[in-house]
Amino acid sequence: MSKAEPGVAERSPEAPVAEEPGRLGRWVRSDPVRAVAIALIVASVAWRAAIADRGWFSQDEFVIANRAIDTGLTPDFLLGVFNDHLMPGGLLVAWLLVRVDGLEGWPWLLMLVAAQAMLSVAFYRLLRTLLRPGWALLVPLCMLLFSPLTLEVSSLWMVGLLMLPVQLAMVLAIGAQVRYARTGRHRHVISLVLAVLFGLAFDTKALLIIPLVFLLTVFLLSTGRAWASIRSAIRRFWPGWLALTALAGAYVPYYLSLPRPELQQPGSPTGVVTFVVDLIGTTLVPGLFGGPWVWEYAGDGPPLVDPPDVGVWLTWAALVTLIVVTVRARASAGRAWLLLFTYVAMVTTLFVVTRLGGALGTLGALVPRYVAEVVVLAALCAGVALLGLRDRTRPDDATWTVPPPLREPGAYAVGLVVAVIAAATVSMGTLTSIARFNDNWQTKHGKDYLETALLELATAPAGTTLVEDTVPNPVIAGYFYPDNRQSYFFRAAPLQPIFVTEAETPSILDATGRIRPATVEGIDVVDAPEDGCGHQAGFGAGTRIPLRAPAPDWEWWVYVGYLSSGDSTVTLRLGEGSHEFEVRRGLNQIYFRLQGAGDAVQLTIHDPGVRLCTRDITVGKIMPKAS
Repeated sequence: MSKAEPGVAERSPEAPVAEEPGRLGRWVRSDPVRAVAIALIVASVAWRAAIADRGWFSQDEFVIANRAIDTGLTPDFLLGVFNDHLMPGGLLVAWLLVRVDGLEGWPWLLMLVAAQAMLSVAFYRLLRTLLRPGWALLVPLCMLLFSPLTLEVSSLWMVGLLMLPVQLAMVLAIGAQVRYARTGRHRHVISLVLAVLFGLAFDTKALLIIPLVFLLTVFLLSTGRAWASIRSAIRRFWPGWLALTALAGAYVPYYLSLPRPELQQPGSPTGVVTFVVDLIGTTLVPGLFGGPWVWEYAGDGPPLVDPPDVGVWLTWAALVTLIVVTVRARASAGRAWLLLFTYVAMVTTLFVVTRLGGALGTLGALVPRYVAEVVVLAALCAGVALLGLRDRTRPDDATWTVPPPLREPGAYAVGLVVAVIAAATVSMGTLTSIARFNDNWQTKHGKDYLETALLELATAPAGTTLVEDTVPNPVIAGYFYPDNRQSYFFRAAPLQPIFVTEAETPSILDATGRIRPATVEGIDVVDAPEDGCGHQAGFGAGTRIPLRAPAPDWEWWVYVGYLSSGDSTVTLRLGEGSHEFEVRRGLNQIYFRLQGAGDAVQLTIHDPGVRLCTRDITVGKIMPKAS
């Protein structure tokens, strides 16, 4: 055996050779918290996409899609108010995506996935910028990524189109203000204004970002007592406040000048209290701890929260405990919780004024999307309370000194077990809420209705005449009228039915989308004389035929069954409304649409040589004939 060269260690052939980590391994080792955070973001976006893919269009989505397909890209369309929302950016996206593939879901799914991914990455970057580093960063990150309160935002494209940009704008605006506070560079003011402007392009609610940024500056980026913090925030960052005030001063008068429905009164004080208690106590607080665990089915739209009472009380107890512990730990925790409570009060006040008097009433408090952006701030404030601010080194923000009794090994072990159980309970509750939302979300009446109707239209016999009705309430609710009419609903569909307003043998789409013979049900005329003819109409003065009950002013369908001695033109009047139609010799019938009101109809024949007899005239609603 030869001797080893000087300076070279002798190595056994059996000794393992340590392999250098690859590029991915080195990247993970350089910042394992970042690696886990990215993995969590990918997992969150993936399962949100899977849930969204099981859903489809619902209520507002049909209305927006059908309006977008029916109009050009005009200022009137983009700058109009939809359901109190000024959303030119959202309408632009809707106008583009509906032209990609009509009522197909994949373009909207891609939009939701991309927006959710951008929000998640931006929020993690904000956490790294604002908070002290450590594994605890993953706690506020998971609060946002896996919150059941934001499932509606990432699953329903209309809500996502409104709220995901607002959430992203909130994160970007806070990040810009933090950088402005640390560097003093005025270019961050431009970033701040652009972030708010981006949010306003998608929803008027982004206006709340302006007071939020100010409050965050006072509570978290300033020092001293309340008035000292306010004076410091105004003096140090006045260019930003001046720019944001100018933006709000231009936006608010423009928004108020637009035509929109008048706000309804909130109602009784009891209703206001119920709304506030449900919004905060039943929806928000349980949702921050993995609730609601139980959802109430609400048709094609997202379900409403329905948490059990015991879960509500336990989450409130957990919130109070978290606040007490973190406030004892550091001064910035108390300021963070005050920031959150103040913003929640602003959001609650906004919805009491704008939504409590609407169609949902107090039920609106159980709709998670109304507090979706609160989740972003709640996660951020919880992070501040748990970790503290990254650049805060003052003694008043130092970590709480553990009392001597709690330093004992037994007490420490008990505390660790309690923390693990609490984390496991929240995680299991979150998974339960997600799973039950997923089960609820897969039922889509609108999708089944459209697919059935398109198949029926493609195979309908030649000569089938369709009359129009409204779509079923689970597809589009009646308060969306006239957008719930079938002629509106099918505008963006690949196959569009042709509806008539007059027919002898009409057909109609039933509640499932199938084509069936139509009939009119409503108010009949009084019994005709038993003379072999019934109510007789002739030339000249009209024949008045009383109805069994007055018909209020409405757009009615009228059925007339008649026996005519010849061909002629006939006019039927109902109050101020009239309709002219052709009659044929023999026993026939006709259906037509008429706007009018009255307690009688009047028939006038235009041909002096024709005599018409009728016993059957009905003014009412057209619907499928019973099998």
